Amino acid sequence: MTQWETVRLETPAEGVRLITLADPERRNALGDRMRVELGAAVAAVRDDEDARILVIAAEGTSFCAGADLPALFGTQQASRPVGELRQRLRSYYQSFLALRDLEIPTIAAVQGPAVGAGLNLALCCDLRIAGPQATFAATFTRIGLHPGGGCSYFLTRELGPQRALAIMLDGGSLSAEEALGQGLVLSVEPDPLGHALRLAERHAGLRTELARDIKYAVRLAQRGELEPVVEFEAWAQAEAATHPEVAEFAARFRRGR
Repeated sequence: MTQWETVRLETPAEGVRLITLADPERRNALGDRMRVELGAAVAAVRDDEDARILVIAAEGTSFCAGADLPALFGTQQASRPVGELRQRLRSYYQSFLALRDLEIPTIAAVQGPAVGAGLNLALCCDLRIAGPQATFAATFTRIGLHPGGGCSYFLTRELGPQRALAIMLDGGSLSAEEALGQGLVLSVEPDPLGHALRLAERHAGLRTELARDIKYAVRLAQRGELEPVVEFEAWAQAEAATHPEVAEFAARFRRGR
């Protein structure tokens, strides 16, 4: 296993990969080292043919406190040309946005505050399990920043334009229960990582292609058009029907009638 300082990549069960943010003393803030290591870990999962599902978790009391503000927005950075700073920001964004490009399902186990870039990291995942102490905070405007890293996209998609605008203007946050009520998380659990791993192990039992195609169909459905979804489903269902398990179930169903 590759050794990193701020990130761990493990295999807790067959087909399941677990990436853990492991810099609790800094509340798992996304600095230069974690940016590189997180990107490398996601790439390793992407290239792993045996990976069927990925869980993202964190050590300590914070899921991720956001970007390393001094590194990104300190005095030395303020004098940089806007275009140069923009490119640096995009390199930070890519470390977590790469999760969106994975074909396998992803689950975030959020045990504590997910702030700024940490919120985006959680929202990049397909499913989110929150602990009782989790919070989801878009605090950019509190320090005079425009939201970044896809925050406007993610919150608008999850909360709708009115609620998304309000929370970003306020620099506000949602508790775990509020996030559950607004559909931002799937459930609130006393042990979010344990629950996420059990869920991951169950879903890893599906054929990789089946889980991948279901994830893709949901992405298509989010775009709002019926016909592309139906067209894709017809191909995906036809492909699934060529596997023995479907024919075996159909035969048992027929005998049971």
